[in-house]
Amino acid sequence: MPEGTAPVGAALLIAGIATYAFFKVGTWAVGGEAEFKPISSLWFATFALAPGFFLPLEQEIGRALSHRRAIRQGGRPVLEKVIRLGALLVTIVLVAILAFSPLIAANYFDGDWVMLAALMVAFAAYAPAIIARGICSGSGRFTDYAIVMGSDGVVRITLCVVLAVLGVTTASAYGFAVALAPLVGLAFVLQRGALHTEPGPEATWKEVTPNLGWLLLGSVFAAGLLNAGPIATELLSTPEQDAQVTQFAYGVLLARIPLFMFQAVQAALLPRLSRLAARGELDEFRAGLKRLLVVVVGVGAVGTIGALVLGPVVIDIVYGADLTGRTLAMLALGSACYMIALSLAQAVIALRGHAFVAIGWIIGVVAFLLGVWLSSDDLFRRVEIGLLVSSASAMTTFALVLRQRLAAGIRPDPDSMMDAITDMPPLET
Repeated sequence: MPEGTAPVGAALLIAGIATYAFFKVGTWAVGGEAEFKPISSLWFATFALAPGFFLPLEQEIGRALSHRRAIRQGGRPVLEKVIRLGALLVTIVLVAILAFSPLIAANYFDGDWVMLAALMVAFAAYAPAIIARGICSGSGRFTDYAIVMGSDGVVRITLCVVLAVLGVTTASAYGFAVALAPLVGLAFVLQRGALHTEPGPEATWKEVTPNLGWLLLGSVFAAGLLNAGPIATELLSTPEQDAQVTQFAYGVLLARIPLFMFQAVQAALLPRLSRLAARGELDEFRAGLKRLLVVVVGVGAVGTIGALVLGPVVIDIVYGADLTGRTLAMLALGSACYMIALSLAQAVIALRGHAFVAIGWIIGVVAFLLGVWLSSDDLFRRVEIGLLVSSASAMTTFALVLRQRLAAGIRPDPDSMMDAITDMPPLET
C-alpha cells in the first residue's frame, strides 16, 4: 500500500458517512425535503466549483513539494506561487458569480440571496483548505492531510446537529455550516505547524504549472459533470417539484457509494501502474490496467444491480424517499461509467495525455447537455439519460486515446505519473 493510504482512507470513510448524515439530519431539521432543497442546491454547486478549480492546485503543489523534498530543497517559494494562483482563481470566480448574481439567485436559489452569499463564502473557504491538503501530501504529512479531509465532514454534521438541537429551521444557517466547515480543520493543522515549509531556491512558473492549464480545464468539467444531475434538476424543475428534487439528490448520493470505494482501490493500485509505466514495462502496465478496470467494472456492476434490487428499500429506510429501482439503477450505471472513465483518464495522464483528458471531460459535458435536451420530456428521466450518456462518452473518448498512446509506445515522465496518482474524483469530501 502506498504511503498515507490508511489515514486518507479512514478520513474518506468518515467524510462519506458525514455526508449522508448531513442530508438526513438537515432535512429533518428544516422541516422537510422541499425546505431542504436550497441547501441541497448549495451543496452540489459548491462541490462542482471548489474541487473543480482547486484540486489541480492541490495536485501541482503536492507534485512540486514532493520533488523538492526528494532533492532536499525547501518548498516555500513553490507555495508562495501557488497561493498567488489560488487567490487569482478565487477573485475571478467570485467576480463572475457577482456579475451573474441576479440570474443565479433568481433561477438557482429561488431568489434566496443569503444562499448565494453562502456559495461565495464556501468557494473562498475551500481554496486554502484544498491547498493545505496539497502542502500536507507533498510534505509527506498524511495524517494532517486526513485531518483536513475528514474534519470537513465532521464539523459540518456537528454544526448541523447543534443547529437542529437549538431549533434552528432557517435553511441559510445550514448553508453556512457547509460554507465554513473546511476552515476548522485548516486552522487545526495550521496551528500544529503542519503547513510549515522551508525556504528554498526561487521557483519558476514552469516548475509549478507545467500542465496546470489542462488539469484545471479537465478538473472543472469533471467536477461539473459529477454534480450536473442535481444542478440540472434544480434549474429545470417547477416549484411543485421541490421535494422530488431533494429526493433525486438523495438518489445521486446513494449511487455514489461505489465511487467512495473506488477511491480506496485506486489509491492502492495506481502508484504501481505508474511505476511500471516509468520503467517502460508497458506490457505489465497494460496487464495492471486491465486488472484495475476489472475491479472497477466489478464494483460498478455490483453497485448497479444493488441499486436496482435493494436501492428503493435502502433509500426509504435512510431518507424516507420514494425512488424507483430503475431510477437508482440508471444513476448507479452512470456512476459506474464515470468510474471507468476516471480510471482511463488517469492512465492517459500517466502517458502525458493531459490535453486529451481535458477534451474528454468537455465532450462528456456536451453529451450531458444534448442528452438532457433531446432524450425525454420527463424531468428526472432526461437527467438520468444525460448522466449516463455523458459518462459513457467520456469513457469512450479516454479508451480510444489510451489505445492510441499505448500503440505508439508513449512513455510517462515523473510529473505525469504524479499528476495521474493525484487525479482523484472531485467528490464532496
